[in-house]
Amino acid sequence: MKKSIKMIYGFLTLAILFMGFQCASTEITSAKLYIQQKNYDKAIEVLQKEVQKNPKSDQGYYLLGYVYYEKGDYENMLKSFDQSLSISKVYEKDIRDAKKSAWVNVFNRGVAFFQRAIKVDNPDSANVLFDRSVADFNAATIIQPDSADAYKNLAFAYMSKGDNEAAIKPLQKLIALEKSKDGYKYLGEIYFVIGTNLKNEGKETEAKEYFNKSIEILSEGRKVYPGDAEILLYLSNAYIGADRTAEAMEQFKAGVEAQPENKYYRYNYGVLLLGAEKYEEAEAQFKKAIELDPNYTNAIYNLGVTYLKWGGYLNKKAEEEGKFSEEYKEKYSAALPYLEKAVQSQDADANTWELLGRVYSVLGMTEDATNAFNKADELRK
Repeated sequence: MKKSIKMIYGFLTLAILFMGFQCASTEITSAKLYIQQKNYDKAIEVLQKEVQKNPKSDQGYYLLGYVYYEKGDYENMLKSFDQSLSISKVYEKDIRDAKKSAWVNVFNRGVAFFQRAIKVDNPDSANVLFDRSVADFNAATIIQPDSADAYKNLAFAYMSKGDNEAAIKPLQKLIALEKSKDGYKYLGEIYFVIGTNLKNEGKETEAKEYFNKSIEILSEGRKVYPGDAEILLYLSNAYIGADRTAEAMEQFKAGVEAQPENKYYRYNYGVLLLGAEKYEEAEAQFKKAIELDPNYTNAIYNLGVTYLKWGGYLNKKAEEEGKFSEEYKEKYSAALPYLEKAVQSQDADANTWELLGRVYSVLGMTEDATNAFNKADELRK
């Protein structure tokens, strides 16, 4: 969550409210008194009578907008302010300041609810706070429809409560307003996740539709942010999900040729090659990525996986041909240092330890294998 905007705008004072008191209608005079008493329902009642009697009452509509502001009814606030401005520009500055004040109030309140929600352990309590955060950020988008910050935080609030589909529209608006990196990244990821879920349900046609949406938005994002690692990663995953691997490989190969020192292009091209079981070519890309960044954990892990899968392929091939060959063990040995380094990462999970355990087992390192499998079990618990 981005830090909240801390701005304080002055708004109406009673001195402003009572300007022109001696010339006001009975309804305007009564409304000002009700406002002073904070009796907003009565103020609305008399102000509605005022604008019915006098449809050209710029002050009546202006005060009506102010009362709706105080009640938190921002849609009616804006309608009333717009009506006042359509009659005259007398209250233009006050209306502009009121909108700024209203936006800041709801935005900062939305931020406060969001920050409270992410600290709550109880899911039901957290969702109540996320809902209040969503309501405030929605109000902020109504008050200032061109506010990118409001759409961004609205999307984050939806995603944090697990309502990814509701986050789609604010992310689309965020991209339209400022071609936001977060907009491209999260929208592409949401489309990919929806596609994956549909594919798991056996809905292949609908799944492909969402994978293609993901490709479309992430490809657009890639043009604006060509070196962003997450956009490239989600894009390659979306191509694989859509069964467009050959097309993806052409694009990432072109990216590698255009930017040979870009470790992210190298890595993602390697992932695609690994998925296509082109082990030797995948090895070359991962090695180059690690050469460019010796601490590139994802490339280190996937190079280990490449050797592991390569060894499995060689072993299966030898069995099918009725041959006895120890060649596959060479690939397992090659995988060992990379997987050992991968488990040292803070992000190492149970699966990584289990892969390492398998390598140890094949190489006859029984004690090390037992320790690795125990670590995997520990992490799963």
